[in-house]
Amino acid sequence: MQTVTSIKALQNIVKQQRLAGKKIGFVPTMGNLHDGHLSLVRKAKELSEFVITSIFVNPLQFGAGEDLDNYPRTLDADSQQLEAQGNDVVFVPTVAEMYPRGMATQTQVSVPELSETLCGASRPGHFDGVTTVVTKLFNMVQPDIAVFGEKDFQQLSIIRKMVDDLCMPIEIIGVPTGRAADGLALSSRNGYLTAEERPIAPELNKTLQACKEAILGGDTDFAGLEARANARLEAAGFKPDYFAIRDSSTLAEITAQTQEIAILAAARLGATRLIDNTRLTPPK
Repeated sequence: MQTVTSIKALQNIVKQQRLAGKKIGFVPTMGNLHDGHLSLVRKAKELSEFVITSIFVNPLQFGAGEDLDNYPRTLDADSQQLEAQGNDVVFVPTVAEMYPRGMATQTQVSVPELSETLCGASRPGHFDGVTTVVTKLFNMVQPDIAVFGEKDFQQLSIIRKMVDDLCMPIEIIGVPTGRAADGLALSSRNGYLTAEERPIAPELNKTLQACKEAILGGDTDFAGLEARANARLEAAGFKPDYFAIRDSSTLAEITAQTQEIAILAAARLGATRLIDNTRLTPPK
């Protein structure tokens, strides 16, 4: 496995693989890899012939007071795991390499509406940072496919729309959320949970599943379901950010035309912000 830190070196490798006729798969990450990330690499290997994974903690998507400085950076362990999966190249740029003229004047890519709700409402500017860095990475790697996890369902939806709107010739692949044995969605931020908080954390997924079962059972009082879910999370010790029942394709309110429902939640448990989601087909 090759490790590269410069855009020029990366693009030279991409050019060589293109000339060899290889199909290129790409997995953008912020590192501190767990099996959820590795499942994305495995999917990329399954669907392509040459896999590039990036590790870059992107300051543009962190707001004031968020955990940029404390975000775990575990490059040696990450590299070992990627090599074991058969990843071909890991791209590890510095902030200066990605933003050579600084971030204040960086051209930004914004996806309206989808970026302004749910996590976008509580983390202003976050998704502009995500779409900007992903666009830059897509231009550097020029992949045939790019693989993202479904845990960050809003992010996945935004990336899909960006690629479609900007006519990027990239197929976006979503991979189901990896979970611990007790149902907690795998996340780099799970490492922030204390020993006392960790057994409580799976309640987020349990609350999502209970809401899903209620809808499948015919309950269409979505506002009532959301209120009960928030109350359940608060009783368990969470501070809910949102619990929302939405159309999975638009992230807007459910309508008669909704073909798939997404139930999305974000909540703080102590100092840790957890997100999760589940989806279902509306019952007839």
